[in-house]
Amino acid sequence: MPDVLSCVVLIPSLHPDDKLIAYVKSLTENGFKHILIVDDGSGDDDIYQDIFKTIAQYDNCTVIGYHKNKGKGHALKYGMEYFLENYPDSPGIITADSDGQHTSEGVIAVANKMLEKPDSLVLGSRNFRLGNTPLRSRIGNELTTFFFSLLYGNYLPDTQTGLRGISRQLIPVVKDIEGDRFEYEMNMLTECAMRKIPFSVVEIKTIYIEDNKSSHFNPVKDSIRIYRHLFGNFFKYIFSSLMSFLVDISAFTLLDRWLLDALLAGALGGRQATLHTYTAAAVARIISSIANFTLNKNFVFNKGSKDGAFPRYLTLCVLSLATSAISTDLIYRMLNIDKSIIKIVVDTLLYFVNYRVQKAWVFPHKKQGEKNV
Repeated sequence: MPDVLSCVVLIPSLHPDDKLIAYVKSLTENGFKHILIVDDGSGDDDIYQDIFKTIAQYDNCTVIGYHKNKGKGHALKYGMEYFLENYPDSPGIITADSDGQHTSEGVIAVANKMLEKPDSLVLGSRNFRLGNTPLRSRIGNELTTFFFSLLYGNYLPDTQTGLRGISRQLIPVVKDIEGDRFEYEMNMLTECAMRKIPFSVVEIKTIYIEDNKSSHFNPVKDSIRIYRHLFGNFFKYIFSSLMSFLVDISAFTLLDRWLLDALLAGALGGRQATLHTYTAAAVARIISSIANFTLNKNFVFNKGSKDGAFPRYLTLCVLSLATSAISTDLIYRMLNIDKSIIKIVVDTLLYFVNYRVQKAWVFPHKKQGEKNV
């Protein structure tokens, strides 16, 4: 059985201070055999290079890197490439932050869980109920946890943790995920969720030093990068819905005002106005549904399986229509409030449900190891 201490502890570092030396020393004293530091373009300043030189003197520590800063995500992927080429006998990587926030005990706990569940992405999760958590970390995490759960169906109490266990079998997938800066860690979560790679959470103790002031996280720029990817797929879904709505209205107007008269002139008799409305509405809805399916298949959920998607899509449409009508009627009978208000609420909830169902069932992403259809 692989040894926990043979896991490679991967630490990206930009402009380190003495805390990195103390952290590496702690990991060494706890028996870790392989510590890999990536200098993420700290430059030639002796203040930083002396720290890297000191660390490199440890027999179990390797320092690699590059001259120009490229971001935490790039540094992590750079380290993963090095891992695959130089540590053939190691079972996986434990990523940790260079500021000493993650204790050696936490690293060991995550490594143990990774060996126990090599098919899972292991996350060292902080307890945000504790009073020592910086306010910006707590608020930011609560927001991303809520939206990640809403959009991807996985409740992760700490979406921003840098302490993660990535087994050897997952590294080829994880290292190819897009993102070079802090958004890479969020991209990793969304990609694993879509690929149906399980998550395993380990509660850890975190040491906050000077209210986490040493972090290189930019609250504005990096938050935009993170949330752009977190919501990116859902924004595509909204765009697809708006385009389908425009197709529906345009087709209805065109049919009702001009085409049906030209095609069915004289055949409708006195029922012309009524049949115009019903026929135009039905044909327009068929056209817009086909447009919506095509957009979702090729634009919104383009990475998902297409095999048998259309029958599943039609089934979802029928079920959504029935659920909307039945729910609106039942709630009206129970509460006796305006049906239009009820329908708006019901259809809004169904909109989010339909997004999740389409992602998980209509256009499901293949599980890790399966071939795309």
